[in-house]
Amino acid sequence: MALAWLFERQQPMDIEQANRLLWACGESRWWVPSLWHLEVANALLVAERRSVLPQVESDCFLARLSSLPMLTDTDLLPERRTRIMALARDHGLSSYDATYLELAQRLGATLASFDRQLNQAASASGVTLFSQL
Repeated sequence: MALAWLFERQQPMDIEQANRLLWACGESRWWVPSLWHLEVANALLVAERRSVLPQVESDCFLARLSSLPMLTDTDLLPERRTRIMALARDHGLSSYDATYLELAQRLGATLASFDRQLNQAASASGVTLFSQL
Protein backbone atom coordinates (compact mmCIF):
# COMPACT_ATOMS: atom_id res chain seq x y z
CA MET A 1 0.00 0.00 0.00
CA ALA A 2 2.93 2.34 0.63
CA LEU A 3 3.73 2.40 -3.08
CA ALA A 4 0.32 3.96 -3.71
CA TRP A 5 1.72 7.12 -2.10
CA LEU A 6 4.01 7.39 -5.11
CA PHE A 7 2.23 5.53 -7.90
CA GLU A 8 -1.35 6.62 -8.27
CA ARG A 9 -3.99 3.91 -8.06
CA GLN A 10 -6.83 3.81 -10.56
CA GLN A 11 -9.62 3.42 -8.04
CA PRO A 12 -10.41 6.64 -6.10
CA MET A 13 -11.25 4.50 -3.06
CA ASP A 14 -7.73 2.98 -3.16
CA ILE A 15 -6.17 6.45 -3.28
CA GLU A 16 -8.25 7.55 -0.28
CA GLN A 17 -7.30 4.41 1.64
CA ALA A 18 -3.58 4.87 0.92
CA ASN A 19 -3.76 8.48 2.07
CA ARG A 20 -5.58 7.45 5.27
CA LEU A 21 -2.79 4.96 5.94
CA LEU A 22 -0.15 7.63 5.43
CA TRP A 23 -1.85 9.85 7.99
CA ALA A 24 -2.27 6.92 10.38
CA CYS A 25 1.45 6.13 10.13
CA GLY A 26 2.12 9.42 11.87
CA GLU A 27 -0.14 8.43 14.77
CA SER A 28 1.18 4.96 15.52
CA ARG A 29 3.99 2.60 14.60
CA TRP A 30 3.50 0.09 11.82
CA TRP A 31 5.26 -3.25 11.43
CA VAL A 32 6.61 -4.57 8.14
CA PRO A 33 8.39 -7.83 7.38
CA SER A 34 12.00 -7.40 6.33
CA LEU A 35 11.13 -8.41 2.77
CA TRP A 36 8.96 -5.26 2.51
CA HIS A 37 12.10 -3.16 2.09
CA LEU A 38 13.23 -5.31 -0.83
CA GLU A 39 9.80 -5.20 -2.45
CA VAL A 40 9.68 -1.41 -2.24
CA ALA A 41 13.22 -1.10 -3.60
CA ASN A 42 12.44 -3.47 -6.47
CA ALA A 43 9.27 -1.58 -7.45
CA LEU A 44 11.23 1.67 -7.51
CA LEU A 45 14.02 0.15 -9.60
CA VAL A 46 11.53 -1.26 -12.10
CA ALA A 47 9.86 2.15 -12.38
CA GLU A 48 13.24 3.79 -12.94
CA ARG A 49 14.21 1.27 -15.63
CA ARG A 50 10.90 1.80 -17.41
CA SER A 51 11.44 5.57 -17.25
CA VAL A 52 8.31 6.00 -15.17
CA LEU A 53 10.20 7.50 -12.25
CA PRO A 54 13.48 9.42 -12.13
CA GLN A 55 16.10 8.22 -9.65
CA VAL A 56 15.89 11.44 -7.66
CA GLU A 57 12.18 10.79 -6.98
CA SER A 58 12.96 7.22 -5.88
CA ASP A 59 15.58 8.54 -3.49
CA CYS A 60 13.21 11.20 -2.10
CA PHE A 61 10.48 8.58 -1.64
CA LEU A 62 12.84 6.28 0.25
CA ALA A 63 13.89 9.16 2.49
CA ARG A 64 10.22 9.92 3.15
CA LEU A 65 9.53 6.29 4.04
CA SER A 66 12.53 6.27 6.37
CA SER A 67 11.04 9.17 8.30
CA LEU A 68 7.88 7.21 9.13
CA PRO A 69 7.63 5.27 12.41
CA MET A 70 7.79 1.85 10.76
CA LEU A 71 9.30 -1.10 12.57
CA THR A 72 10.89 -4.02 10.77
CA ASP A 73 10.21 -7.53 12.01
CA THR A 74 13.56 -9.15 12.61
CA ASP A 75 12.37 -12.54 13.82
CA LEU A 76 14.38 -15.21 12.09
CA LEU A 77 12.56 -16.55 9.06
CA PRO A 78 13.74 -20.17 9.49
CA GLU A 79 11.87 -20.28 12.78
CA ARG A 80 8.65 -19.14 11.07
CA ARG A 81 9.07 -20.97 7.77
CA THR A 82 6.75 -23.88 8.66
CA ARG A 83 3.93 -21.50 9.66
CA ILE A 84 4.42 -19.36 6.55
CA MET A 85 4.35 -22.44 4.31
CA ALA A 86 1.16 -23.66 5.99
CA LEU A 87 -0.55 -20.28 5.53
CA ALA A 88 0.55 -20.14 1.89
CA ARG A 89 -0.81 -23.63 1.24
CA ASP A 90 -4.06 -23.08 3.14
CA HIS A 91 -4.89 -19.81 1.38
CA GLY A 92 -3.19 -20.22 -2.02
CA LEU A 93 -0.76 -17.38 -1.25
CA SER A 94 2.82 -16.82 -2.30
CA SER A 95 5.36 -17.24 0.47
CA TYR A 96 5.85 -13.46 0.31
CA ASP A 97 2.18 -12.71 0.95
CA ALA A 98 1.99 -15.41 3.61
CA THR A 99 4.86 -13.62 5.39
CA TYR A 100 2.68 -10.52 5.74
CA LEU A 101 -0.24 -12.62 6.99
CA GLU A 102 1.93 -14.47 9.50
CA LEU A 103 3.30 -11.19 10.87
CA ALA A 104 -0.18 -9.70 11.26
CA GLN A 105 -1.40 -12.85 13.02
CA ARG A 106 1.62 -13.10 15.32
CA LEU A 107 1.45 -9.47 16.39
CA GLY A 108 -2.34 -9.18 16.39
CA ALA A 109 -1.79 -6.33 13.95
CA THR A 110 -3.94 -4.71 11.29
CA LEU A 111 -3.01 -5.60 7.71
CA ALA A 112 -2.84 -2.87 5.05
CA SER A 113 -2.77 -4.27 1.52
CA PHE A 114 -4.43 -3.86 -1.85
CA ASP A 115 -3.82 -7.54 -2.66
CA ARG A 116 -7.28 -9.09 -2.93
CA GLN A 117 -6.21 -12.67 -2.24
CA LEU A 118 -4.10 -11.66 0.77
CA ASN A 119 -6.97 -9.59 2.16
CA GLN A 120 -9.36 -12.53 1.74
CA ALA A 121 -6.92 -14.83 3.55
CA ALA A 122 -6.51 -12.25 6.32
CA SER A 123 -10.27 -11.89 6.75
CA ALA A 124 -10.70 -15.66 6.81
CA SER A 125 -7.97 -15.84 9.48
CA GLY A 126 -9.53 -13.20 11.70
CA VAL A 127 -6.95 -10.50 10.91
CA THR A 128 -8.33 -6.95 10.85
CA LEU A 129 -7.85 -5.12 7.56
CA PHE A 130 -6.95 -1.44 7.47
CA SER A 131 -9.80 -0.91 5.01
CA GLN A 132 -12.21 -2.03 7.75
CA LEU A 133 -11.11 0.64 10.22
